[in-house]
Amino acid sequence: MYKVYILKCSDNTLYTWITTELTKRLRQHNWEIFGWAKYTLARKPVELLYF
Repeated sequence: MYKVYILKCSDNTLYTWITTELTKRLRQHNWEIFGWAKYTLARKPVELLYF
């Protein structure tokens, strides 16, 4: 099942996307594990606001 999520980045911008694995995706956004999260690379850490 897909989940929509909204992140707050360290520069106070918001990032919205969808995923089936929310925990894994959050770790990718914070570069704890490898993943394609280019937008948040320069804006980490990110905080989950909503899913």
